Amino acid sequence: MTGPENAAPDSPQRNRPQWPDLPVDDDTANLRQGPDLHEACLGLLPLVGTWRGTGEVVYPTIDGPFHFGQQITWAHDGRPFLSYEARSWLLDPDGGIIRQAARETGFWRPQQDGSIEVLIAHNTGVVELYFGPKGDMRSWQIETDAVARTPSAKEVTAAKRLYGLVNQGDLAYVDERAMVGQEMQPHISAVLHRVVG
Repeated sequence: MTGPENAAPDSPQRNRPQWPDLPVDDDTANLRQGPDLHEACLGLLPLVGTWRGTGEVVYPTIDGPFHFGQQITWAHDGRPFLSYEARSWLLDPDGGIIRQAARETGFWRPQQDGSIEVLIAHNTGVVELYFGPKGDMRSWQIETDAVARTPSAKEVTAAKRLYGLVNQGDLAYVDERAMVGQEMQPHISAVLHRVVG
C-alpha cells in the first residue's frame, strides 16, 4: 500500500502507542501492522491513521477567530468499527502553544448499506450521535441525529461535519454547529497531514 505524496516520510513505520502485553488485539492506526481491517470498514480505509495540522475556530458567541493545532487518530482492532480520538491546542499568532483545548473520543460504525453511525463524546460534557450516507472513499458527511449534554455543558442542538481528502492526501474538514441560540453555521475547520499510517 502506498501513501500520499505529502505524508510524513516515516508515517508507514509509525503507529499509535501499543500495549504489547494486552491479551487481545490492540488498536492500530497503521494498516501495515496489527489485525486486518474488517471488511465493513473498507469505505473508511483512507481515514485510518493519525493526522496532525492546524485550523481555525469561529462563532458569533466567541471573541475569535482562534487558531488551533490538532491531532486526530482513527484506529481499529479488526472488528467492524473504527475508534476515534481528537486532541486540540490553542495557538498564538506565531504558532506557539497557548494551552490545551477540546478533546473528543468515540467510534465510527459503518453499516451494511455503506452508511455510517458515529458516536462522539466531548470533554465539555456533550455527546453527539451522527448519521451519514455512504461516502465515496474521498469524502464523508455526517449530521447529528441526537445531542445530549450534562447540566454544565454549553447548549448544542445540532452539528454537521464534512471530511475530505485534498492536496494529494491531506485531510480537511469543516464542523458546523447550532448552539447557544445560534443557527447552524461554520464553527471549526482544519487541514491535517498524515503522520501515522
